[in-house]
Amino acid sequence: MTEGGSSIAAVQRLLRVLASGRRAAEIGTAFGEGAKAIAVTAASLVTVELDPERAAEARRALAGLDNVTVLEGDWREALDGTFEFVFVDGGGAKEDPCVFDLAEPGGILLIDDLTPGRPGPDPVRDLWLGDPRVEAVEILTTPQTAAIVATRRP
Repeated sequence: MTEGGSSIAAVQRLLRVLASGRRAAEIGTAFGEGAKAIAVTAASLVTVELDPERAAEARRALAGLDNVTVLEGDWREALDGTFEFVFVDGGGAKEDPCVFDLAEPGGILLIDDLTPGRPGPDPVRDLWLGDPRVEAVEILTTPQTAAIVATRRP
C-alpha cells in the first residue's frame, strides 16, 4: 500500500489539504515522507516513531523543517495534549480507541492503507466508523486504496 514505507502521492496530497494551517500530530513517522507532506501546510507537526532506526532516518529527512518535531517512542507516552489534525499511520494506533482523544473537538483524524471492499469483520473500520466520539467516512484515495477521515465530535 505504501510503496516501501512512504505514503502514496494521493495520500500526501490529502495530508497537505487536511493539515493546512493546523497544529498536527503523526503517529508512525517511518522515514518521514508523510511528515514532509504535512509540514508543507501545517502550522506545526509533532511526529512519533517507535523504531529507533526509522526515527533517526526521519530526523535526517526532516532536518531544516522548523515546524516539525520528531519524537522517538510510544505515541501514548510521547504525545501530550490535543491537536487539530492527527495522522494515524502506525504504532498500533489504528486499533486503539484512545487515539481519538488526541484530536481536539472539531479536530480531524486520518488513517490510510485500507483496502476497499475488504470483507469483514474489520475491527479497524468497525472502530473508526462506529465510535460515538467521531463522525467518519471512508474515501477512495486510488481505485485500490482507501482512507478514513474522521472529525472529533464536541
